[in-house]
Amino acid sequence: MTHALNLVWNPSEGINLGFFMIRYYSLMFVIAFGLGWFLMKKMFERENESIEKLDSLFVWTVLATLIGARLGHVFFYDWEYFRNHLLEIFLPFKFEPEFQFTGFQGLASHGAAIAIIVAMYYYSKKILKRPLLWILDRVVIPVASGAIFVRLGNFFNSEIIGHETTSALGIRFLHDKFSKAEAVQKTGIADPKEAYNAIASDPRFANLLAEVPSRHPTQLYEAICYVFVFAILYFLYWKTNARLKSGLLFGLFLVLLFVVRFIVEFVKESQGGFESELGLFSTGQWLSIPFIIIGLFFVIRAQRNPLAEA
Repeated sequence: MTHALNLVWNPSEGINLGFFMIRYYSLMFVIAFGLGWFLMKKMFERENESIEKLDSLFVWTVLATLIGARLGHVFFYDWEYFRNHLLEIFLPFKFEPEFQFTGFQGLASHGAAIAIIVAMYYYSKKILKRPLLWILDRVVIPVASGAIFVRLGNFFNSEIIGHETTSALGIRFLHDKFSKAEAVQKTGIADPKEAYNAIASDPRFANLLAEVPSRHPTQLYEAICYVFVFAILYFLYWKTNARLKSGLLFGLFLVLLFVVRFIVEFVKESQGGFESELGLFSTGQWLSIPFIIIGLFFVIRAQRNPLAEA
């Protein structure tokens, strides 16, 4: 098979400080939440809201994102496994066939979206003392920016990749094709990093490199689209009266983000779930449809109502 760009993606695990490794995926989450806090601070200042309330908003959003995304993966994509391994839902270990540290593998954006809405309901009633749609219309702006960095984190991790392709957009994900153990075993090089580098650049292992197919970088497709989702919401909030139309920005966020997700799923590798039972669409697409419908409802509702603060 020929590859138009022949780009081999062989990233390091992160930034090695000698005494500590900053993993790129974790770094992307830190950037996402840090930027989100900054954006919300600017909006709170504009709306004359107490900055003290921002700290609790940050905590609730972080917890909702991580817990919701984890539970979303468990229940939407891999319940058949986790129903028999309940402890592994909240522990970063595997106990079978042998004890192994795995980290938390598997986060679902649909679960995060549901959890954030629930958390914002509590926050709006108990802390902010404003209507739910007021905070939802504003929090979706940093959430949209955060989605960009989460997908970049997926790209660094060589996960959530696309179907094989011969187009110029294809990328060869070396770490997806060979696990660390496989890279070491096939090259005879004890250090996984050096083993990956050898497969990528050493002519002696050209046969192994030839086994790595070119695939759609669906993480980058989504990240680029989310830049536009964020830009649209940011512009509407700061440059128009959209913030005064209760539910408009929230509804538009749901429509734009999940339409992007629905479209990109056509070239994305299956993530599992219930798609085999329903057919026609992937699990991610089926889960996106309700969010798109709900978003359209709020957009239409906001446009029909006269201007009034949420």
